[in-house]
Amino acid sequence: MSHKTIKIIDIKSIRGPNMWTYVPVLEAWVDIGDLEDFPSDKIPGLPERLVAWLPGLMEHRCSYEEYGGFVKRLHEGTWPAHIMEHVTLELLSMAGVPGGFGRAREADRRSVYKVIVHNLHDEVTRLALTTARDLIMAAIEDKSFDVAEAVEELKDLAEDRLLGPSTGSIVNAAMERKIPTMRLAENNLVQLGYGSKQRRIWTAETDQTSAIAETISRDKDLTKSLLKACGVPVPEGVVVETADDAWEAAEDIGLPVVVKPSDGNHGRGVFTNLMTEKEVRTAFSVAVDEGSSVIVERFIPGNEHRLLVVGGKMVAAARGDFAFVKGDGQSTIEQLIETQINSSPSRGPAEENTLNFVRIDSAVRLELERQGLNAQSVPAVGHDVLIQRNGNVSIDVTDEVHPDVAHVVALAARVVGLDVAGIDLVAEDISKPLAGQRGAIVEVNAGPGLLMHLRPSAGTPRPVGKAIVDYLFPPGEDFNLPIVGIAGSRGKTLVAQLIASLLQLTSMNVGLACSKGMYFNQRQLDDRHCADWESGHRLMLNRQVDVAIIENDNRGILNDGLPYERCTIGVVTNLDPTDTVPECAINDAEGIYKVMRSQIDVVLPSGTGVLNADDSEVADMARLCDGEVIFFSRFGDAACLTEHLAKGGRAVFSRDGQIIVARGSDAQPLMAINSIPLLQLRNDALESILAAVAVGVAMNLSREIMSTGIQTFSHL
Repeated sequence: MSHKTIKIIDIKSIRGPNMWTYVPVLEAWVDIGDLEDFPSDKIPGLPERLVAWLPGLMEHRCSYEEYGGFVKRLHEGTWPAHIMEHVTLELLSMAGVPGGFGRAREADRRSVYKVIVHNLHDEVTRLALTTARDLIMAAIEDKSFDVAEAVEELKDLAEDRLLGPSTGSIVNAAMERKIPTMRLAENNLVQLGYGSKQRRIWTAETDQTSAIAETISRDKDLTKSLLKACGVPVPEGVVVETADDAWEAAEDIGLPVVVKPSDGNHGRGVFTNLMTEKEVRTAFSVAVDEGSSVIVERFIPGNEHRLLVVGGKMVAAARGDFAFVKGDGQSTIEQLIETQINSSPSRGPAEENTLNFVRIDSAVRLELERQGLNAQSVPAVGHDVLIQRNGNVSIDVTDEVHPDVAHVVALAARVVGLDVAGIDLVAEDISKPLAGQRGAIVEVNAGPGLLMHLRPSAGTPRPVGKAIVDYLFPPGEDFNLPIVGIAGSRGKTLVAQLIASLLQLTSMNVGLACSKGMYFNQRQLDDRHCADWESGHRLMLNRQVDVAIIENDNRGILNDGLPYERCTIGVVTNLDPTDTVPECAINDAEGIYKVMRSQIDVVLPSGTGVLNADDSEVADMARLCDGEVIFFSRFGDAACLTEHLAKGGRAVFSRDGQIIVARGSDAQPLMAINSIPLLQLRNDALESILAAVAVGVAMNLSREIMSTGIQTFSHL
């Protein structure tokens, strides 16, 4: 069967909610050619080979909604496109990429299918998709395939392209609270929320983090002087410029001492418990290359600790341990480091590793020299060799922290001016006040790593990502930007413009993206067609936008998805069954319905769907709306509207020459239809006016604003 093939015709990145699901997806069009006549049950050994290579496929429930459901489908007979969906998802899972959504659907011609899979990153998902195709073809042709190598390649790419674990913990916490997230660059810069409601993070730094505070934290000597002035315990120390100065300072302070760079990071160039002139001079020669200057300070006995302060509160604490190896009488110290320390799964170069590998650097060599050893020494059986005194902070001790200690570290963060700070503290017992044990704060760090708290080597993981999100978005506050999304076959541009006209009479800054261009308040920013994802995305980025009105056309939804995760108000004006999109295999009313329903699917539970009661297909979308529904109608006699009002629902319709706003049996006239200048220019505009008024009702605009906005409307 080597002549059979699976050809990927096209891959499309759909970046927002879409007709398939709420999350971004890759939609691949694949042509299985002659394999259309060879489902999996007609290819001997195919199910067995796939399961042998990918045992995790047994977990895929598929349409049977049971363990082994997909494998059951394989044995019954299913087509390569469907297999490709599941294999892609399994490869992503094996590479540690979260997700799980997938679909495979026939396109508009024989042997061509759409394969849809959840997409966290285009490059990663594309590699998984093409690897899945190659793996399936190898299984079909009964050829070998190195699954482990393929997964490792995918894993390496994912580690390089996806958010790091610290940033990921914040993003995941935001998603748990339904706060929308947008990655702004290939690094860890992420926007949480939209428009004027947004906040931004860069790993553990936030847009509330002071640049001055960051600068202060990098200058360790300045930090210490500020802390000392405010009564925070810090070790005595002095900045030195030469090795002679370092030794003189050590003598003045009193041995033992610590030598470290004044503005270094990650513990590089830090030497502790120095007892001799030789050690001090050696330490200086290394530290001077790691920073702009060198500090000599009093050595504080005890364990190294890292305490995380968020928004003025201590939220997590971790303790470090000395790193030792135990001799076996045969292995060198260098070998023992590899087998006894670096073999730990918590150590490694990747971002998800809590601790770094231990290398034979100058600090380790100095520690060994103190013990009369070197890297090639072979310690006796059972002999403990101290390798490293610092840099091994990974044991959670949050519940042990004394309240006085928590108060001191919170004060230290405030003195420096950091909203999120990693406080390095040395103490013999973190459960006791610092004063009684000569404990002290040795560093205050901006942008602290979170992994030691998220994945401690011992103790309880702490939800520090949630702490940062709760600081940026205090629980109980409304973090949702008001977004009005409009879809439909006709009239949606005018509806969008009318809504903008109403809202511009309020105090809010109004952003509008529609087919006539992009606007901020009444100023046009772009005169091109802007009813698309890119334009809507630009509004979401704009910190000045207090409310966004976004027109969405069918092609935009199909090719890119919606430019927001959820919206406050979703409007569907009408559905024309001839408004098809053949190039996307949308050829009938059913297909158009599935596209347009996306606008209603994303309405927030606290939001409103605004639907045309005179269009039965649109009115049917009421059942899909998570929030309230407000119907609008030119005639006011639709059965669905009558039933809706009977249940106490709200509606806007025309009757006896008036626009009527109704809730249940209470119907109040808003304005006379013949008083609306727009209708003198466009006699087909009444439906759009009613839709706009319905949006105004949903947003609790006053009757005065709605009537004035409609009567004074002029095309933007």
